[in-house]
Amino acid sequence: MAKIQITIPPIGESISEVTLGAWLVSDGDYVNEGDELVEVESDKATLPLPAEQSGVVKILVEEGTDLKIGDAVAELDTDAVAPTTGASAPAPQATAQSSAPAATSGGDKNYPSPAAGKILAEKGVSADSVTGSGKDGRITKADAMNASASAPAAKAAPAPTLEAQLPTGGASREKSVEKMSRLRKTIASRLTEAKNSTAMLTTFNEVDMHNVMALRSKYKDAFKDKHDIGLGFMSFFTKACTKALMEIKGVNAQIDGDNLIYHNYADVGIAVSTPKGLVVPVVRNAESLSLAQIEKEIKRLALKGRDGKLSVDDMTGGTFTITNGGVFGSMLSTPIINIPQSAILGMHNIVERPVAVNGQVVIHPVMYLALSYDHRIVDGKESVTFLKLVKEMIEDPARMLLDV
Repeated sequence: MAKIQITIPPIGESISEVTLGAWLVSDGDYVNEGDELVEVESDKATLPLPAEQSGVVKILVEEGTDLKIGDAVAELDTDAVAPTTGASAPAPQATAQSSAPAATSGGDKNYPSPAAGKILAEKGVSADSVTGSGKDGRITKADAMNASASAPAAKAAPAPTLEAQLPTGGASREKSVEKMSRLRKTIASRLTEAKNSTAMLTTFNEVDMHNVMALRSKYKDAFKDKHDIGLGFMSFFTKACTKALMEIKGVNAQIDGDNLIYHNYADVGIAVSTPKGLVVPVVRNAESLSLAQIEKEIKRLALKGRDGKLSVDDMTGGTFTITNGGVFGSMLSTPIINIPQSAILGMHNIVERPVAVNGQVVIHPVMYLALSYDHRIVDGKESVTFLKLVKEMIEDPARMLLDV
């Protein structure tokens, strides 16, 4: 019986530990070469682990286990013959009870993976109302994300740990305790490091969105017809920032020991909220891209983030970051620098406010902007000048598009 081990491969520089996510197959399943077996969660991304050859899977490690690079998670019996009825039917060798820990209840119809179960619980959707597309009808994370909340859950999924105290009167005082995900721990660590290791300061300005909104309204239909992508405000702000970054070099720099590294290109990270937390995929060489190219790249990365398909390379090497709290209704904030970068731009919601135009008070759409920066690299004059340049280009978008 020829067996090969499925191990955790090298994922990226500086990543030495991962957490085993949801198994996508059951113990004893026959899989084909290239089939995705399990999700592996690093501190930067969730990646699928494929089968190196065809064979019967023997699961060695339970979901949620912390592992090092090179650790074995499963075995493949490559001598097993593919079943003739159903790609995932267990081979004869797997009919005996395995001594290895099973990842789940294994192949039960409508049995959700842990990730899918959590999403369904948050939506209030019963697993019985969802048709699984995984092996043996198992509900995958994608199934859960696409599930409708129209049908109420028959029974709420139990929390990992639950403590309940009911005071007089019957009011609930339930508490749930969940293990912090590797991504959440990394976010917490990096944000704490940024606060403690940089001389962070924030400067503010406001931008009149009237002209850019009028331009977008006038050309958005023609833009979509020609480029097959919607025209949003993020591409305007990304383009404006790249122009300003080329002029105010310190905002596009970072500290490396006793040296300052200045970049002659703009790799702009766009903060994206995903079901697993905040991630920052990077738009490479954004300074050389058109508005349509920026929109397409942002959409591509956002979809990968939503589906948990972002790679480590997608999220490393940025020189500047933009975060848009306005999509959640934020009026004003002080964003935290994405180290080792020296600055981050915070966008906020657009609100109609009275403004003075040619001596007259008019009502225009206004957005507050915040630039958090590392004062060790960026002087106050540079930060204010940078934000003023962004403001001017958004308020007069022709200047940005004509490169004047």
